[in-house]
Amino acid sequence: MASTKTGSAGRFGVRYSRKIREKVSEIEKKSRSLHKCPYCNKIKVKRVFAGIWQCKSCNNKFAGKAYTPY
Repeated sequence: MASTKTGSAGRFGVRYSRKIREKVSEIEKKSRSLHKCPYCNKIKVKRVFAGIWQCKSCNNKFAGKAYTPY
């Protein structure tokens, strides 16, 4: 029997389809990871809201894409 869980989208169980759950898992992995700050070049940027990003080092807030800052 095949595994039905695909990362963070495992909360959906067997609902929807495997491809959709894999896409959701990939997007969530990208959006929740740390990114490089365009101001201080440190890898400390986290997502605050959709499209709003904040650097934990220099405390700059800036707008970017919804799931990645650039």
